Amino acid sequence: MDLKNKTILVTGAGQGIGNAICKSLYDLEVNVIAVSRTLQNLELLKQECPKIQVIQVDLNDWNGTRDALCNVNSLDGLVNNAGVAYIKPFSELTEEDFDNTFNVNIKAVFNVTQTLLPSLKNGSSIVNVSSLASSRSFFGHSAYSATKAALDSLTKSLALELGERKIRVNSVNPTVIMTEMGKANWSSPSKANPVLNHIPLKRFGEVNEVVNSVIFLLSDKSSYINGHHLLLEGGYCVS
Repeated sequence: MDLKNKTILVTGAGQGIGNAICKSLYDLEVNVIAVSRTLQNLELLKQECPKIQVIQVDLNDWNGTRDALCNVNSLDGLVNNAGVAYIKPFSELTEEDFDNTFNVNIKAVFNVTQTLLPSLKNGSSIVNVSSLASSRSFFGHSAYSATKAALDSLTKSLALELGERKIRVNSVNPTVIMTEMGKANWSSPSKANPVLNHIPLKRFGEVNEVVNSVIFLLSDKSSYINGHHLLLEGGYCVS
């Protein structure tokens, strides 16, 4: 890839997909800025990747986020990966569940991107980690799906508004991915099989498949892709 020596900030870097994105970018000799609310996870990441710059902040905190990111400058890329999910029936979702989901999954993306906009170089790339749930319904995902639909809409709006600066904005929209959380939540055949039966490849996605797609959209190899949602779902939508 053509990302060597570029500077890219990744939110939700403490674990799961965000952590894997940071490590893969680091291996490509990218200057990585890893953002997470959990200091212990950032310290572990820095042990593996000593040159990574880490920023600890809770993205739920609007002003705290702006203060934490105010000294970041000259970015070539931004990955808005941080997200939360409260998977439960609609009737059981609480106001706290709703607020936390919207605060992290869409409000924080808005805030982080707006804060870092002056730091993003002309010609840079923004990748938002969305979900297939933005366009397909899954039981127990009502609040989560609503936030990801909003994120897809924001992705398109930013692609339009930032195009003048040649800043591309896209999203990756995976179905179930086999992170530790994914394995725990989808280990039951009674829950997994109805979804797998809609996927022609008959399997869920792997973390590296999301990582590779994010890296592609960050790189110049996707230089004419803008305002798109890259579905990572093994063919779910064709069945």
